[in-house]
Amino acid sequence: MSMKDDDIDSLKITDGNYKGDVNKFRNLLDSIENLDDKKKQLWLEIYDNAMTDRQNSFVMLNTMLEICGKSTSEHAVHGRTIVAYINNMSKANDQLIKLAELVRKAEEENEAIDPDEMLDALEAHRGNSGFKRY
Repeated sequence: MSMKDDDIDSLKITDGNYKGDVNKFRNLLDSIENLDDKKKQLWLEIYDNAMTDRQNSFVMLNTMLEICGKSTSEHAVHGRTIVAYINNMSKANDQLIKLAELVRKAEEENEAIDPDEMLDALEAHRGNSGFKRY
């Protein structure tokens, strides 16, 4: 399978490729009430950098695969470079997975139910009908 120059050009980084995903991620972070602005900015930068690294490595990997697909001697010359691009993509994926874990934890903390708040809400809803705090 050989990639044409037009195919490779279509994979190159453009503002439209994943910037919409960055905005979705920003909206997700904005929905977490107790997350401070510095952490939001840092997480956005991590997300943006990981996506850029992954996408750039993907483009270069495909370029190298095209070169190596033409000749086995080229594969011998460029094999380590191919591995490096795959490793870069893997590291970017690991960063995204770790970031997802941090966001999930922040969401859980944001959604944590305070028992006293729950009792207050029940008391208000039922007109103070006998719920007692111990």
